[in-house]
Amino acid sequence: MNQPPVVHWTEADQPRSARWHSENGSPPPRRIVIADDRTRANDAYKLACEGTALLWRGDFHNARQLLTAMARRIDRRPRKPLPADATQAFHVHRAAQNHRARILGMLLIPLDASYAVPLHRAPDVREACTRAYGAPAQELSLLSLRELLALIGANEWRKKGVEIPALGGDRIHPHYGVFSPARGEYVDLVAEAPLPSQDLAFDIGTGTGVLASVLARRGVRRVVATDQDPRALACARENTERLGVADRVEVVEADLFPSGRAPLIVCNPPWVPAKPTSPVEHAVYDPGNRMLHGFLNGLADHLTETGEGWLILSDLAEHLGLRPRAELLDTIAQAGLTVLGRLDIAPRHPRARDASDPLHVARMAEVTSLWRLGLAHRATPSGTP
Repeated sequence: MNQPPVVHWTEADQPRSARWHSENGSPPPRRIVIADDRTRANDAYKLACEGTALLWRGDFHNARQLLTAMARRIDRRPRKPLPADATQAFHVHRAAQNHRARILGMLLIPLDASYAVPLHRAPDVREACTRAYGAPAQELSLLSLRELLALIGANEWRKKGVEIPALGGDRIHPHYGVFSPARGEYVDLVAEAPLPSQDLAFDIGTGTGVLASVLARRGVRRVVATDQDPRALACARENTERLGVADRVEVVEADLFPSGRAPLIVCNPPWVPAKPTSPVEHAVYDPGNRMLHGFLNGLADHLTETGEGWLILSDLAEHLGLRPRAELLDTIAQAGLTVLGRLDIAPRHPRARDASDPLHVARMAEVTSLWRLGLAHRATPSGTP
């Protein structure tokens, strides 16, 4: 078993060390200085830009204010216009996001052996940390304030849940690091598409279990929901239990498909072929279209003769020049599949109408589709997808 990373620094002329927490896989900072309520935002920003982390020893609320001040200094720097080419613009935008995250991630917060924050006016984060990281390791640890705030927010979402109209207004409660179904278009597509069978369905990459739960509520008698992320597996099991469908939904650990065949196989893979920078981004970014191609190339071996595979996919990558439509259609054909039909829905999320978003043109044109796929030797229906 891999040992957790350790971060080292000097404080009061004494060498110190602690466990290092980083959900995005950032290595421990090489240099750390102590910061407190006397630290000025300009100095903190300069140190962070130079690669020096600041371990906070002052008031917790003042640390939040310092982080906000550092963010303002990043945001008011003159921005170069994005390239006219959509693909280049996407990569430049992602690089800017990663640069911003790296600088803001340089403000560090300590956690004691019980996951308590030993700072004045600090909130009680022990429950949130335990849910995200597991039982306390009974030793000091450090993490970025930015990650801690995200962890606190995620724990509140887990308590509150996300209302899902397709579930009659019942809520899905996402765990930390599991993608939240706050964007409901793809859920609505699965709730509305005609079911080819109510006997059995596979939900590939179930995440929170939302699509498996929708299928069970629609009358599918047995749903096998797969994932390989331990957080997602626990999240899906908890949600199906809470929604009263656990007797019809079996959550299993698998890389894509479970064993056997099914008359309905549903998959909502990550939509953008790019590198994720944190665990939750694996639900959005899929390097090399690994999951998309894995689903399509394995579908024929797991689909019954007259069954359907439902591929839920946004065309945002097409508008960004990252995956041509012809490439998707070629992959479908080469996998021995045919398109039986397609349902489309326009985005309803606020970013689609935000003209200040650097990728606004692509987001405004985006369409999310449910591709109904069958085995290629089935009769191809009239009409062009």
